[in-house]
Amino acid sequence: MQTHIVPVGFDYDRLIAPLVREQLDVDRVVLLEGAVGSEANVEYSQNLASKLEQDFQNLLGATTERFVIEDVYDYDEAFEQAYALINTELDRDEAGDNEVWVNISAMPRTVSFAFATAAHSIMVEREEDRNRIHTYYTVPEKYLETELAEELRTQIELLEDLQTDESVADERVTKRLDSARQLLSEFDERGTTIGAKEIGGSHIVELPVASFRNVKPFEEVILFTLGEHGEFESVSELAHQLARELGEEYTDSFRSKVIYNVDRLGPGGKGYIEQEQHGNSHRTRLSRIGALWVRAHSDD
Repeated sequence: MQTHIVPVGFDYDRLIAPLVREQLDVDRVVLLEGAVGSEANVEYSQNLASKLEQDFQNLLGATTERFVIEDVYDYDEAFEQAYALINTELDRDEAGDNEVWVNISAMPRTVSFAFATAAHSIMVEREEDRNRIHTYYTVPEKYLETELAEELRTQIELLEDLQTDESVADERVTKRLDSARQLLSEFDERGTTIGAKEIGGSHIVELPVASFRNVKPFEEVILFTLGEHGEFESVSELAHQLARELGEEYTDSFRSKVIYNVDRLGPGGKGYIEQEQHGNSHRTRLSRIGALWVRAHSDD
């Protein structure tokens, strides 16, 4: 069984054409729809999702499911949803041979990167299933933006001719001409997008990188403890908390064990923990990818 997870943006061909041309087996498709943006953008994406749903069924005989992502710019939420969805699809077949393919060609980059990073994280954690997870991208044969711009230039020339024709006295011509000139001017000056939108108090959405190594059981305990309590003023304070929660005696040996595992989880290791020197101690807290790991595993 093969499941394809397909984030739907403003593309059609790149989401279905490669599967048809490569004659891939597609048993199930999960179409991801965004619910953020202008009303026109959301409607356009939903219409494409409807068309894709029909064509995946008609052309490839696949069953389809549509899944809504409420905020396509919330990377953390998208990562958590991706992590849960990919794992669910991997476990859908009791025989354990279901393959999951994640298409990252469309939708905002936050969603695409979140799903790619989540897929990579699961490959690390489920090493025995690594060959059942695939992340792929399709290159378009051509982009329509520049062709639309050239067509708009031609239409402007036509409207200019109509405007100078005394037999045509229609204010709609002038209005459409002014609108077309303004739109083309913005395209020539700025390209296909305008401005930088602020998301969550920042104009930058950081995309953390997943670790290339799995997390050991005691390391899991450390991560969940940091996730529950937040920052610790020192590794010793963290070790005291761990000893209390595990019902163990706080000894030099136990403290050394905590220090060793924190180092393995730190910047020089798996990158799930970050530390800041504060006098003779090191404030210890989860890194961004560490917080995502805890969030994704909180229901385990």
